[in-house]
Amino acid sequence: MPNLSRLTRRMGLRTALAATIPMSLSSTALCAEPASAGERHGDCLRVMSFNLRYASTAEPNSWAARRPAMRALLRSEPLHLIGSQEGLYQQLRDIETDLGSRYDWIGTGRAGGSRDEFMAIFFDTRRLAPQEYDHFWLSDTPEVIGSNTWGGGSIRMVTWVRFRDLLDGDREFYFLNTHLDNHSRKARARAAALIARRVAGLDRTLPLVVTGDFNVAAGKNPVHDTMLGAGLVDTWDTAAERSALYGTFHGYKPLTPDGDRIDWILATPGVTAHRASIDTFSLDGRFPSDHLPVRASLTLG
Repeated sequence: MPNLSRLTRRMGLRTALAATIPMSLSSTALCAEPASAGERHGDCLRVMSFNLRYASTAEPNSWAARRPAMRALLRSEPLHLIGSQEGLYQQLRDIETDLGSRYDWIGTGRAGGSRDEFMAIFFDTRRLAPQEYDHFWLSDTPEVIGSNTWGGGSIRMVTWVRFRDLLDGDREFYFLNTHLDNHSRKARARAAALIARRVAGLDRTLPLVVTGDFNVAAGKNPVHDTMLGAGLVDTWDTAAERSALYGTFHGYKPLTPDGDRIDWILATPGVTAHRASIDTFSLDGRFPSDHLPVRASLTLG
């Protein structure tokens, strides 16, 4: 395991505090999306997958310029879980501050410690208590920090957590977050196969949710097929309601209606998706990232 002692101590403290908060929130407080007939009180889990675009000083889309839009987006409606990609350590600390004291996060740099990009998972401590977490690298040596053996353009990894849902009868579930390579088709294919094997090795009696930037369009490539073949479903396809579809990578250019959805939220079949959406939020014409975040309103089963 990477050295995450600071996060581990902080996680334990926040978990202890969360257990003392009365659990009498209304279903409206739990679910920002309008409750559908299929939703039960207390079950709706609001999840986001979001490639943050790593912090840089390059204008006109530096982190300093984008941070107010990011803050406004993340505060626009409460979330329980955010699977983020590309965040750098100080950028993640900024987001932690902007989200507020009820949130915590788990992650490590893909090169180890605070170095390079994180697959950080943010979570609402009033709703969720982490029970176990780990990381593995998308390579032939997944336990070796920073390993990259498939010719990918960058180090790639997975961060996963087993959570206890404090507002859903202490139900436990797994949450995995990843970012596949953008240069190598081989690296993406091998990564998907490794993630499928790891998913198969988890406790299959527990629900599982996967977020990530997969760098390929859903439904148009073997990576998506591999993930569905691992016993997962795409919540965009299974959701009872959906927003308009846009390409989730826009590169700060005009949005593409009906474009490629390369950012996905997947789940085991027992997870019900009430609504899936692609968030086109901008603040005074500025997007928080070069990706659009993907949201899902879920019941774990």
